[in-house]
Amino acid sequence: MLADSYIVPECIVKPASFGGLMALYESNFIKLNYLVSTLDHCTGAHISVCPDDFDLHLRIEKRSRYTCELRLTYVFATDAGRVADPDLVARVYFDARMVEVSGWVNAHRHALLRHLSGRYRMELDLCWTRNLMLGKWLDYLLDRGHRFHQSPELPNHMAPGQG
Repeated sequence: MLADSYIVPECIVKPASFGGLMALYESNFIKLNYLVSTLDHCTGAHISVCPDDFDLHLRIEKRSRYTCELRLTYVFATDAGRVADPDLVARVYFDARMVEVSGWVNAHRHALLRHLSGRYRMELDLCWTRNLMLGKWLDYLLDRGHRFHQSPELPNHMAPGQG
């Protein structure tokens, strides 16, 4: 298991505080870089396959010199077609070494995710909820053995949110 306890905040960090949120962004950056070893130059769509979990889909949506925006999700086949859930979009700040959840699907299929998304309404609370979810999910994915290593890009028709 990856330990993010080596992060030393430069301020007193309290739950639901701005300083605590910045420490959470840094923690998520460390975890995401462990999950995606080539994050600084990764492009396109990729899949991580583990025997004990669903296939994890990663798609780099946008990239610039100092940031990238990525989508991380499972994709399930249903009678209505393919469903991405959870459908999480994160912005990575390479220069600041932080990750922020910038989008999270509004209509969750799972009761716990619906509860969490509706529990808090203030912007700081929403940021905490989304980024705590990402941190916990990254912990779970890493524990399951998911990793993206120089994997070949997928054709566009296989990428999350496509076709």
